[in-house]
Amino acid sequence: MQPITTKFTQLLNINSPIVAAPMAFASTADLAAAVTGAGGYGFVGAGMSSFSFISTTPKADSYLTGFDSSEKLKETLQSARKTLKLAADAPLPVGVGFLGWICDMTEASEDPRIGAVLDEKPTAVWFAFGNDLGKYVATVRAHDAKRAHKTKVFVCCNSVEEALIATNEWKADVLVAQGVEAGGHGSSHSPPLLNFIPAIKAALPNGPPVIAAGGIATGAQVAGLLTMGADGVVLGTRFLFTPECCYTDAMKKVLVESGFETTERSNAYDQAFETDFWPSKIDGRAINTNDLMKDYKAGLPLEERIKRFKDATAAGQDSHLIMWAGVGVAHTNKISPAADVFDEVHTATVKHLQQVPILLK
Repeated sequence: MQPITTKFTQLLNINSPIVAAPMAFASTADLAAAVTGAGGYGFVGAGMSSFSFISTTPKADSYLTGFDSSEKLKETLQSARKTLKLAADAPLPVGVGFLGWICDMTEASEDPRIGAVLDEKPTAVWFAFGNDLGKYVATVRAHDAKRAHKTKVFVCCNSVEEALIATNEWKADVLVAQGVEAGGHGSSHSPPLLNFIPAIKAALPNGPPVIAAGGIATGAQVAGLLTMGADGVVLGTRFLFTPECCYTDAMKKVLVESGFETTERSNAYDQAFETDFWPSKIDGRAINTNDLMKDYKAGLPLEERIKRFKDATAAGQDSHLIMWAGVGVAHTNKISPAADVFDEVHTATVKHLQQVPILLK
C-alpha cells in the first residue's frame, strides 16, 4: 500500500488518513479492527449498540439501562485487541467515540465509562455533542497524567467557533470538522465541507490536525479534501455497506437501493424514538423513504407517530426502521468486507493525488 503522509497520519503513526467513524447501532469491534488492520484507524461507539434497545423506547431519565456498560465497552475493545493480535498491555490502535450528553448521565452514575475505557489503552477517544465537552477532555488528561500511555483526544466541531474553543481552551489533539452532509447526528447549521475545511484552516493555521467528516465515500472526495487542507477524513456511511457493520440485512438492502435524495435531516427520527433531547441545533440525517418519515410529513400527532414506531418495532416490521446515513450513501451499491472498502478508497485516493501535478504542467 502506498502510504499517504499528513500531520494526522504522523500523529497516530498510521499509513492512511482514512478513519472509520464511531457509529451507534452500526460500529463493531470487527469493523474498527478491520480498518485499523488495513492501515487506517477505526473507532467504536460508546453508546447504544443493541437494536433490541430500540423496542424499549426509553425516556431520558431511564436511559442508563440502555447504554453500553463499562463491562460491555471493555469486552468490545478486548475483542478488537484479539483480532489485531495485540498483547493485553499493549496500546490499542482503536478509538472510542463518546457522546457528551450520554457522558453527562453515565459519568455521574455508579458505572462511569470513560475511566474503564481508558484502562484498555485505546490510542484515541472522540467526544461529540455535549454542552461542556471540555470537562471530559480534562478527565482523559487527568487519567493519563498517572501513567506513561497517552491518549489522543478528538473533538467533533460543527462550526469554526467550536473548533477555536476545542483548540485554544481544551487543547484537543485532533479536530473533527463535521459538515452538514454527515449521516447520523450533527448540526443542521454546519457548513458544507467545501466551505468548512478552508474556514477552519484559515482560523487555525497552526492548529491541530483537522479531519473532515460528512458525505465522504470515494477516493476522489478524499483526495479533494486533502488538497483543500484536511489532514484526514472520516467515513461512516461508506462502512455501513460491510458485513462487519451490525445493521440488519433489511437495512443494508435499503442502503444499497438508496440515491442522492433518500437522506434527510430532521428531528422526526428522534421524536419517534423518544430521544429528542440532544443539544441545541443537533438533529439527525437518515433514510427518508420509510413510513416513519411519511407519518411525519403527513402531519400525524407526535403520540400517534411514537405509537406506530413502537408497534412496528415490536412486531419486527421494517416499515419504521431508522437508518442513519449521509449523502454519500448514493455512491455505493454493494456490500463488501471493510478491509476491501478501505483498500478501494485508499487506492483511489492515491490515484487522484498522483494526477494533481499534471494540472500544473
